Amino acid sequence: MKLTDNTIFITGGTSGIGRALAEAFHKLGNQVIIGGRRKALLDEVTAANPGMQAIEFDVSSLDSIDAAAATIKARFPTLNVLINNAGIMPFDDAGGTIDDQVSRSILDTNLLGPIRLTSALIDLLKAQPRATIIHNTSVLAYVPLAVTAVYSASKAALHSYAMSQRFMLRETSVRVQEIAPPWVDTDLVKKSGDPRAMPLDAFIAETMAKLVSDDEEIIVESVKPLRDNPGANEHALVNGFNAALIANPIPV
Repeated sequence: MKLTDNTIFITGGTSGIGRALAEAFHKLGNQVIIGGRRKALLDEVTAANPGMQAIEFDVSSLDSIDAAAATIKARFPTLNVLINNAGIMPFDDAGGTIDDQVSRSILDTNLLGPIRLTSALIDLLKAQPRATIIHNTSVLAYVPLAVTAVYSASKAALHSYAMSQRFMLRETSVRVQEIAPPWVDTDLVKKSGDPRAMPLDAFIAETMAKLVSDDEEIIVESVKPLRDNPGANEHALVNGFNAALIANPIPV
């Protein structure tokens, strides 16, 4: 994608990867609009980045998405980049009882949120000479983390959706890219300085450098071995990945 001269709406833009991406694009002179549920955090980020705009909304609510989309169409008619970044990552136990309310919240936020928001804005994006939809999935879309089974499944589903959407938009001005982060040291899990987690600034720098391409998937080097998850050997890879994490658990 072109990294300048864009009008960008990014969900989950008040912390972690979302805020860092928003600020990286803002520094390049783009018009950046961040979306999120917490007005105090939206105000904090926009105050720290003069010229950045914000829309308060809840990506897990269809009514809130429709209201946000209407606001965007009225205030930002040149919108040409949508970054579906918002997500939640509760831990669970697929070998025990799964909390249905938590699972619904994960799917409403991580999967239906991007689907609904993109659907609400797709006509506006198609009307632009060039446009990009970016879905922020996860390395766990390729190799699930067993202790976040529903989260991992939601990201695998969004990866699949992105591939279908990319095909369906192939003859339009809209391109679809997917960012698949590794474990990045943010508050999505617990910001801890764990050496296994990629520093946020390093992740953003590598991701921005790769976004300038037209690659369908924007993957930092550390993710590539897991992205190449071998079909016939998939179970051995997944089991080994999870066994290693059980031996040295992620801080929660």
